[in-house]
Amino acid sequence: MSSKKKELLSTAMKRTSEWIFSQEIPSDVTVQAGEASFSLHKFPLVSKCGYIRKLVSESSDADLSVIEVHDVPGGAEAFELAAKFCYGINFEISTENIAMLRCVAEYLEMTEDYAVGNLVGRAEAYLNEVALKSLAGAVTILHLSEALLPMAEKVKVVGRCIDAIAYIACKESQFSMSGRVASGTDLLNSSLASHPKHIVDWWAEDLTVLRIDVFQRVLIAMMARGFKQYALGPILMLYAQKSLRGLEVFGKGRKKIEPKQEHEKRVILETIVSLLPREKNAMSVSFLSMLLRAAIYLETTVACRLDLEKRMGLQLGQAVLDDLLIPSFSFTGDLLFDVDTVQRIMMNYLECETDGNPFSYNADEEYVSPPPSDLERVGKLMESYLAEIASDRNLNVSKFISLAELLPEQSRVKEDGMYRAIDIYLKVHSHV
Repeated sequence: MSSKKKELLSTAMKRTSEWIFSQEIPSDVTVQAGEASFSLHKFPLVSKCGYIRKLVSESSDADLSVIEVHDVPGGAEAFELAAKFCYGINFEISTENIAMLRCVAEYLEMTEDYAVGNLVGRAEAYLNEVALKSLAGAVTILHLSEALLPMAEKVKVVGRCIDAIAYIACKESQFSMSGRVASGTDLLNSSLASHPKHIVDWWAEDLTVLRIDVFQRVLIAMMARGFKQYALGPILMLYAQKSLRGLEVFGKGRKKIEPKQEHEKRVILETIVSLLPREKNAMSVSFLSMLLRAAIYLETTVACRLDLEKRMGLQLGQAVLDDLLIPSFSFTGDLLFDVDTVQRIMMNYLECETDGNPFSYNADEEYVSPPPSDLERVGKLMESYLAEIASDRNLNVSKFISLAELLPEQSRVKEDGMYRAIDIYLKVHSHV
């Protein structure tokens, strides 16, 4: 059929559909979509929906009166909009419904093969010419597409949204990022150590609504377009702050989290850690400490926890005492603090001091040697830590000594801190 004839036929069918609607003619078919039922007319539906046309034409029942489309993407809400389109009833296409419209149009086969200016074409035009031109629009559509999988993937709505976000984000960041600076907001509203702050791009908050697997794909696409990995820091912090909120990682006690929620947060945390910038000082020690507490609490993979411990070790000179006071989440009522974790962090620091480390490079791939006073600061920090844990009656003497012996002599300008820690330990453990 020529395009001109197809257009004339489509116009005639549209007028017929509008006439049927205006004359309040009794319905001749019931469509069950999701949990809702719609009393409709076959003619408007078959004039634009290839899927329904095939069902009607292939049915052995000449008077087919019930059609079921329970698996229609977007459910009853999406089908209702598609039905309105078939009847010629106007409604607004927006970023809030375009993903749903595109998916339901694909499902119902509302293509140009069945009607000129059909819903697939209309939805595509809106996506390409309006919705994906702004980052906010692309993020909204991508977020809503999460509930429309796998159809949203099939029609490439997800992929196009990710590409649009990556393109716009990289374009905007060429103006909002100036050089390499350190990180900003921290997890769970805890105060950060004093340091310079990243310029957090205006759009970073928008990305926090995305599901973690989709969020990861967006960041990977951004890096593929040239977005620097160290600049992901503030975005990851914002996402972690929002998605891990509510975890009781500052105190000791029984877990108050459902298994399903625990699994979801574990996946989120492990993904965030896998995306952390590799450059030293890209993230604050306080933020790394919060992630490590959460990792221990959620029982993430050993690799995830060791990665965080290593990162903390590389920046131990910037840490404060609270960063090391990690509660023991063994739930057996033994030690107050997780001494083994801090011991490994300290060993990572000493290994870095001695041998250097592949992570100890700045954004320009130049090796960053620790400042001369760094070792002294770490020495004072560990002495304060020893004094803090010394009052734990369950801390055995061998563990206390092994931690104390990790401190190199050159890190102890004075012995006062060590003597104080030993004195506290002996007073509490009088049997030693």
